[in-house]
Amino acid sequence: EQIVAGGTWVFSEPQPATTGLVDLSEMGWAPVEDLPGGGLRIAATCTIAELVALPPRPGFVAHPMFAQCANALLASFKIWNMATVGGNICRSYAAASMVSLAVGLDATAHVWSPDGTDRDLPVAELVIGNGINLLAPGEVLRAIDIPGYALRARTGFRKIALAELGRSGAVVTGRHDEDGTAVFGITAATLWPTVLRYKGLPDAEQLRADIWSADGYYTDPLGAADWRRGVSAVLAEQIRTELSRPGEGGDAR
Repeated sequence: EQIVAGGTWVFSEPQPATTGLVDLSEMGWAPVEDLPGGGLRIAATCTIAELVALPPRPGFVAHPMFAQCANALLASFKIWNMATVGGNICRSYAAASMVSLAVGLDATAHVWSPDGTDRDLPVAELVIGNGINLLAPGEVLRAIDIPGYALRARTGFRKIALAELGRSGAVVTGRHDEDGTAVFGITAATLWPTVLRYKGLPDAEQLRADIWSADGYYTDPLGAADWRRGVSAVLAEQIRTELSRPGEGGDAR
């Protein structure tokens, strides 16, 4: 049996090995719930459309990243109304836009196990390859939990593709927290999420060196590995420069 929420991928191609479906869409989970400390729980069944419609709240500085990452998903509004946050993460494609969002905001995956226990792990660690993750058979992604400190942070976002309407070749996010911590996330360009974390905003040379030395850049018809590495460094430097200016952040290019 296969677990589905929106089912946009499952119903898009033959599934000869599937003998049954377990539909989570009628579980009645609230799309978004408040967490202590100003955090948010995004249900796995929350659709992309519901995520984009989430109104900003006081202090919700990172709010622009929700729409930015959603728009990085190459899909029509019809897909937005069916595709779910959890489904996109569980497919775990390199260019999964909800993985980009989760990595950029330090989101944790809340997972239900068949034996009745729960476990939590960073989404950045859940995805271990292009279309590969650490979910065991029978496990269900219940939600992703975004901490309040990440939602209060200034953020930056960049994406690039070889074609104007093509799948993302590189997605780079940046975040500057209240305590000075800086986090840069690279997805789409690497087979698994790349997270670079610093005590403060790094200088241009350090950031570039860390991006160039990261593992996982790959070649496919949508981009060569050396191109993905190079553009990731360029986009990250744009975000670093943006976040170094007081009051700026949230730019969508």
